[in-house]
Amino acid sequence: MDSVSLAWHIRRDAVEMTHLSHASHIGSALSCADILAVLYADILHYDVNSPKWEDRDRLILSKGHAGSALYAALAEVGFFSKEELKTYYQNGSKLSGHISHKGVPGVEFSTGSLGHGVCVATGIAMAGKLDGKSYRTYAVVGDGECDEGSLWETVLFANQFRLKNYTIIVDRNNLQSLGSCEDTMELLDLGKKFKAFGWNVIDVDGHDHAKLKEAFRKRFRNEKPICIVAHTTKGKGVSFMENEVLWHYRDPQGEFYERAVKELEEQRP
Repeated sequence: MDSVSLAWHIRRDAVEMTHLSHASHIGSALSCADILAVLYADILHYDVNSPKWEDRDRLILSKGHAGSALYAALAEVGFFSKEELKTYYQNGSKLSGHISHKGVPGVEFSTGSLGHGVCVATGIAMAGKLDGKSYRTYAVVGDGECDEGSLWETVLFANQFRLKNYTIIVDRNNLQSLGSCEDTMELLDLGKKFKAFGWNVIDVDGHDHAKLKEAFRKRFRNEKPICIVAHTTKGKGVSFMENEVLWHYRDPQGEFYERAVKELEEQRP
């Protein structure tokens, strides 16, 4: 499946999952759908029949509340049955609201406490370097997550140890839990911040698949880690959800569900 089709399926699955489960964070899932689609369709080295393959690339969704998008991506590429997505956030399901690795093939690490996953990803990248492994490590983080001090500590660490095998992708949708990022904790130019911490930085339209592929494939001559600041729209793909902080928490029901499905079906590749 190509990245455009995969992104559409991730969005459609995520809307269905949050509808059935009355779960939150659909805006966050729609925001990062293109990033995950490009990674799983074109960039990551993995084997769905051997999820623990030693030389696989590692991806951690540090913004764990967008777990529906990652579960959808994994099911669509074959790590587990799409039927299991219907159990998302239900009692007894392995697919918890925030991403969980317990019993879920393809998920590297359970996340939810913001700033936690990105630190673990840094450790994985460090281990790969020490062991002389060729795999790359990726962490998808939210821009609201960049309020966390732990994130900036690990950014310093990754530069200090020249983790050129490590890429952070910031899902820069400009909204967080209760309002805009700038009104909550002014982030200003994130690219300049990462550069000041010693990183290679690429700014890119986070919904442009060609530009995302180019950014992921770019390599630098120095030994520094890479930060891709992906400028995105929260709720991307469903017009009435776009740039609306309400959809950080509201689940699509009734008329809203029907409208969301209709809009997505009209966009089907």
